[in-house]
Amino acid sequence: MSEINSSEFVEDPVLRDRVQASLDRQGMMRQLDVRLLRVARGTVTLAMPYSERVSQQQGGFHGGAMGALADIAGGYAALTVAPDGMEVTTVEYKINFLAAFQGGELQATGRVIKGGKRIIVSSAEVVHIAPDGKRTDCAVMQQTLVPVAKTY
Repeated sequence: MSEINSSEFVEDPVLRDRVQASLDRQGMMRQLDVRLLRVARGTVTLAMPYSERVSQQQGGFHGGAMGALADIAGGYAALTVAPDGMEVTTVEYKINFLAAFQGGELQATGRVIKGGKRIIVSSAEVVHIAPDGKRTDCAVMQQTLVPVAKTY
C-alpha cells in the first residue's frame, strides 16, 4: 500500500519545475527523448518514445532503456518528498520485465511507498502505449533511494 495516495493526484507546479530542472540536466534522458508528463507529491509520470536509440537486436525496447525509465520515474517521485536543497540517488532497484514491445512509447509512473529522512522506497510501473492507444503492462520495479546534497 502506497504512503502517497495516487487517487488524490494534484499537479504541483513548484514540484514540476523542480523535477523538470533536474531532468533537463540529465544527458542520458535527453538522448532517450524522455519527457515529463505529470508531477504531484509522491508521484511522477515520464514517457519515452520508441526509436533505434532504445531498441535491442530484435527491434523491441531494450531492457536497459526500460530500467532507466523506471529508475528515473521512481527517483523523481522520491525527489518530490525530499527536502529542498537535496537530490536523491538510487541505492538499489529490482525490476521485473513482463512483456516486450516495438513502436509507440513507454510511460513509467513512479510512486513513493515510504518517504523517510534517510531512505526513500519507491516503485514504478512501466506501460507500453501502442500507436492505437492500447495500454499494456511491460515492467514493474521497486527501488531504494537516499537523499544527497544538491551540488549544483
